[in-house]
Amino acid sequence: MVSEYLKERRPERKASKKELQEKVAAILDDIRENGDAAVRKYSEQFDNWNPESFRLSEDEIERAIRTLPETFIEDTKFVAEQIRTFAQKQLESMSEFEVETYPGVYLGQRLVPVEAVGNYVPGGRYPLIASAIMSTIPPKVAGVERVSSFTPPGKDGNGIPAEVIFALKNAGSDEIYSLGGVQAIGSAAYGTETINASDMVVGPGNAFVAEAKRQIFGDVGIDLPAGPSEILIIADDSADPDIVTADLLGQAEHDPNARAILISTSELLAKKVIGLIPEQLKTLPTAEVAGEAWEQNGEVVVVRDYEEAASLSDEYAIEHLEVQTLNNDWFLNRLKNYGSLFVGEESTVVYSDKAIGTNHILPTMRASRYTGGLWVGKFIKTLTYQKLTREGSKFIAPVAARQASAENMIAHAVTAEKRMKKYQ
Repeated sequence: MVSEYLKERRPERKASKKELQEKVAAILDDIRENGDAAVRKYSEQFDNWNPESFRLSEDEIERAIRTLPETFIEDTKFVAEQIRTFAQKQLESMSEFEVETYPGVYLGQRLVPVEAVGNYVPGGRYPLIASAIMSTIPPKVAGVERVSSFTPPGKDGNGIPAEVIFALKNAGSDEIYSLGGVQAIGSAAYGTETINASDMVVGPGNAFVAEAKRQIFGDVGIDLPAGPSEILIIADDSADPDIVTADLLGQAEHDPNARAILISTSELLAKKVIGLIPEQLKTLPTAEVAGEAWEQNGEVVVVRDYEEAASLSDEYAIEHLEVQTLNNDWFLNRLKNYGSLFVGEESTVVYSDKAIGTNHILPTMRASRYTGGLWVGKFIKTLTYQKLTREGSKFIAPVAARQASAENMIAHAVTAEKRMKKYQ
C-alpha cells in the first residue's frame, strides 16, 4: 500500500518482554506480601529515597508552594480551569435515565463515581506539571471521593518538584506521595500499612509503570496503556516544513523511546523535513534525547493520496495525530484511530499537552483502536437497574423461563416459574 519509506524505524533492542514482566511481577508480589517494608526497599534501591513518610504533610506542601513565583501559580491555575471546564462539559454529556420498555417493566441507568483513585505522575527527565493536573481534575469532577497522587522524588534528593506539588494540590489531590515506579503502582493498587489502596490506578509512565498497570488490572481498574509519547503528522505540499519539523521534535524530546512519524503526499516536503531535522537539533537544548528518539523511532513515508494517508494513519493508531493539509476537514471526518486529533497548523500538540483543556493522557501502542484518552467517564461506573411491577413480571416470566430451559439452566427457570404461580 505504501509508496515509499524515506526513513524507517531502527529501534535498539531492549530487554525482553518476558524479563520485564518477571521483574515487575516479583516487585508487585513483594509489596502485596510485605507492604511498607517492600516499598521502602524498592524506593531506596531504584530512587535512593527513603524518607520518614512517603506522604507529604500539609506543612511540607505549603512550604514548597511558598517557593514558587506568582506567575507560575497564576498560569497553573489558568490551565487547571481550562481542564476543569472541559471535564465538566464531558460530565454534562452523560446522563442517567429510566425507561418503561413494556407496561410494568422499567429499566434504568445510574452514573456512580469510583470511590478511590490513585493517579501516577511521571518524574525523571522533566517535572510533568500538566500530567499532574490532567490525572487529578477529571476524577474530582466525576465525583471521586479520594484521589491519591504518586510521583517520583527528584534525582537531587529534594523530593517532588514544588511545581508538581502545587499542581496536584490546586487540582484537588487529597494525598500526595513522593514515590515512583512499580513500587508506587503496587502501593496504589494494594495499599500498605501507611498507604490507602485505590479502586483504580491511572496515569502515564515508563515501560515498568505500564507493565505494572497491566499486571494489576483485574485487582483494580486502570485507565489505558499510556507508554512513551507518539506523534504522527499528515501533511501535503501546503504544509510548512519548518513547523512540521518542530512539531515532530516537540514530541521526540519526551523520551528516547518516543515515536515521531510523517506521512506526506509530497516527496518534496518529506525530503525538506528530513533535511531540517539536524538543523533544528543544533539549537535544541534537548537535542540529545530528541535526536536519539528520531534516529531510533523516526519515520517518513510518502504516499499517493489522502485516502492512502488516512488508511496508513489508522493502521498506526497513534497517540497524537496532526493534520496539516489543504483539506483538513476531510481528514477530521475520515480518520478513526487516534488518541487526540489536531486539525490544522494552528492546532499543535503542545496546546493540548500544556494548556488548552483536553486531556493529554492518551492511548499509545495502537490502543486507540479500542479506547480513547483519559476523561471524566473513565471514573464513572454506568450501572443498570431493573424495576418491575407484578404485571410486568407476569409478562416477562414465561419468556425468561422458556429461555432458561432452552439453555438447560433449570434453577434459573424455576425462579421465574415461582413468580408466575405467585402472581396469578
